[in-house]
This record gives sequence, C-alpha cells and structure tokens, in this order.
Amino acid sequence: MKLVIAAVGRVKEPELRVLLEDYYGRIRRYADFEEVEIREERADKAAAGFERALSVHGARAELVAMEVDGLALSSEAFAQRIDDAQRRAVVPVFAIGGAEGLPPAVRARAKWKLSLGPMTLPHRLARLILAEQVYRGFSILKGEPYNK
Repeated sequence: MKLVIAAVGRVKEPELRVLLEDYYGRIRRYADFEEVEIREERADKAAAGFERALSVHGARAELVAMEVDGLALSSEAFAQRIDDAQRRAVVPVFAIGGAEGLPPAVRARAKWKLSLGPMTLPHRLARLILAEQVYRGFSILKGEPYNK
C-alpha cells in the first residue's frame, strides 16, 4: 500500500520534525509513505500543489480532505478505512490546509472528508495527529498492542 500526507506549509520546528519522522518511520513498516509539503500561497497555487501530489499516482489517487466538518471516526473505524483503501489498491492522499484551510477546488475534489475533532488545529499539529492515527490504524489492523 502507498499513502501520502500532503500539507500546506513546512514544518520548521526541529522538535516537531523529530516526532513526525518517528511516526513516518513507523508507518513505513506497513506502507510506502510520502509526505508532500505544499508552499503556503494563494488558494489557486496551493490547489495546484495538491493536484501535483495527486497526479503522481494517477487514477489510483483518492483525495481525503482533512476538515473540521468531516467524518469524526474512531481509531478502529479509521483503521477500517485504511484496510478498505488497501483492498481497493488506492493511494489515499490526505490533504491538510494552511491557515485559511483547504482551497475550495481541493475540497470539491475530495472523495471524502475526515475530521480530527471539532476543534481547529494548526496544520503542523494536525499533521502529527494524523500521522499517529495512521500508524495506530495499521497497528489495529495487524492486531498489535499499540492501541490500548
């Protein structure tokens, strides 16, 4: 399986980068994983960045918009979404917007929307929480003890 986290903005804080790389390394035990950082620009240019991230994977790419009003899933239900993507051989591309959220064109193109909860999170923190949940999802699917 392949999956992508595409996010507006760069993670500049070394401490946060260390945490992200830890979870990215854990994810890579289960899947081919890629992080795509999209420059924080006007909505149309940011949308083009997400389009480039999708186009690399062609018809197999499935955009998942990270939105406050998206589906709020349990970790187990999210793991089932990951399993479904594996079975269908699609490449989930999780899109995280910047300070202004996702560009309307990206939201409109999303196959589905996922929420990390009703609170608005900074994009850097949302990226970390999503990475942890992706790792947790794989550990649930493998029956590993991480999800307690």
